This record gives sequence, structure tokens and C-alpha cells, in this order.
Amino acid sequence: MTRLVDLRSDTVTQPTPAMREAMASAKVGDVGYDEDPSVNELEQRFAAMVAKPKAIFVPSGVMANQIAVRVLTRPGDVIIAGRDQHVVSFEMGASARNSAVQFALVDDRAGVLRTSDVTDIIDAEQDHQPHVAMVAIENTHMVSGGIPWELEDVRSLRRSLTGLALYLDGARLFNAVVATGTTAAEYCDSATMVMACLSKGLCAPVGSMLAGPEDLMAAALIERKRLGGTMRQAGFLAAAGLVALETMVERLGEDHARARAMAEMVAVAFPESGYDPTSCRTNIVAFEHPQARKVVADLAEKGVLAGTVAPRRVRLVTHAGVSDDDVTFVADVLKDFGVSSA
Repeated sequence: MTRLVDLRSDTVTQPTPAMREAMASAKVGDVGYDEDPSVNELEQRFAAMVAKPKAIFVPSGVMANQIAVRVLTRPGDVIIAGRDQHVVSFEMGASARNSAVQFALVDDRAGVLRTSDVTDIIDAEQDHQPHVAMVAIENTHMVSGGIPWELEDVRSLRRSLTGLALYLDGARLFNAVVATGTTAAEYCDSATMVMACLSKGLCAPVGSMLAGPEDLMAAALIERKRLGGTMRQAGFLAAAGLVALETMVERLGEDHARARAMAEMVAVAFPESGYDPTSCRTNIVAFEHPQARKVVADLAEKGVLAGTVAPRRVRLVTHAGVSDDDVTFVADVLKDFGVSSA
């Protein structure tokens, strides 16, 4: 095998030459003393993009989610979320471990939460059920295939949550922005707090952003410290994040187009999956297959790295490291692949 196309995740992206240059010349200081000019600039830039008063830079999306949980809940509280959301299924039980909270899970196979499912759980508090402290949504929704929320659906859900926090896990927020033509500020106007990753499709080497109102972000700074996320001369990393926000958002449309092309190939290669390629609107192709792990292993032997997100669900993710020529290579690999893997 002389060629490898890595579609496991958009976390495998490499920093661009502009990012490396910015990192080499970054002005830095001690983040713990609020003296790193590059970190401060990044935080201000992101806060402006999502129209929130304050933002903080953290090492990872998982940490951003966990800080939000600690700020918005108390031990014993309930978080309403989709059963396949990252904060539920892909953080090794961190919310229970770190914050002693529990989840009330609803169906999110379509990538969104039905408002009626959410309000039924909230209403059950009157029947001696645990206190609901927050509702968490994920945009885009990874497991469903990177499905973006429609803006009005987010706002409709917000209107149903009188007095409750709405948290937006926007690890791929900017994919949703590009796919729908919505601004980040519009998506976030309904959210109490919002997170976005810099290290996925935006190609920065490290880091995520968490934003919200001043009082909650003051508490978030404390929780960041408690979780070990207060870095020191982190401006080297923040400099790459600034380049990511400035130069890498609009190009996400290229990833979406390549993913859609792969989605068409997958539908042909694996008819037994029943996959609808029109469901691919961003950079993730995710489909059911009874032998998902074998499919991934067989693809790897042919030079295409994919992954599973459930025992019978395959995922392929496009990103800045995937070219049109790579898509052609994947097409050749997938040709008649379903027949040989059935």
C-alpha cells in the first residue's frame, strides 16, 4: 500500500503555514495572570463572533463541555440531552465523574431534539422527578452525520425553556454556519453558553473556546483552574487559533462538497445500509452497517482510514487534509466494495 487517505476525523488536521508562522512570532504572557496578549485577543475575537460578553480559551472541547456542566448545574441535577451527543457518549462519563449530575436522554437520531420530548421531562419535575438544570444541544450533530440545526429550531427550543440554561456544544459550529448560511452570533443568541473547537475543521493544533455572560464566565475561569486548564504562555497556541478564525471558516464548504461526493459513493457501495446521501450536509458521512468494524478494517487495508462511532455505525470525515484527488482515490476503493464486504 503506497497511499493513505485519513478520514477518521477532522482532528487529524495539521496547522497551516500561516498558523506556524503566527505561532513562531506570537506575543505571549502568563495566562494565569491574564497577561497573555495573544490569548486575550483570541478570547475577545471569539466572544465578538458569537455575540457573548466573555470567552475563555481551553485546551479541549471536552474540557469546555465539562466546565459548562460544572457552572450550569449542581450535584444531583439533570441535564436533558440527546443520547448520542458528545457530552453524553464520548467523554468517558466525565459529567457524572466531575459534577455528579445525571442525564435524561431523548431521541436524537435525526440530529436534533424534539421540543415536546424536552418539555415532557421538564414537566415531570412536578411529579417528584429530579431537578432539570440545563438542556444541551450539539451543532453540528456528529453521530447523525454532521447534521446542522436549523436556526428557528434552536430558537423554538429556547422559547420552551423558561428559566433553564441552554448549552450549545458547537464543536463544529462553523460547519453549521457555512452549511446553513447562518452567522455564529445568530446560532448562539439562544444559548446561555457556547463552545466551539479550533482544532477540528479549522486546523488549529490545540484548543477550544467557551463563551457566555460575564458572571458565568467568571465561574468558568475558576473551573478551568480546577480542571488544570489554565495554561501559561499559551499565546503560541492562541496565535494559531486567531489564524483559524480569520482564514479557515469559509473553506469548510470545500469539505462539505467532498463529503457529499463520498456520501453518493457510500450509498452505491453499501446499498444494504439504506444510507441517504442527501442527509450529508457538512463534512461527515455516517451510516449503519451490520459489519461496521469489518468495513473499517477492510477499508484500511485498501488505504482509506475510517472509524466507527457505534458497533454498527461507520464514519468518514473530510477536512483540509483531503483533496479532490483523495476523493477520486476513495471512489476507486469503494467501487464494488459493498459486494466484497457483504
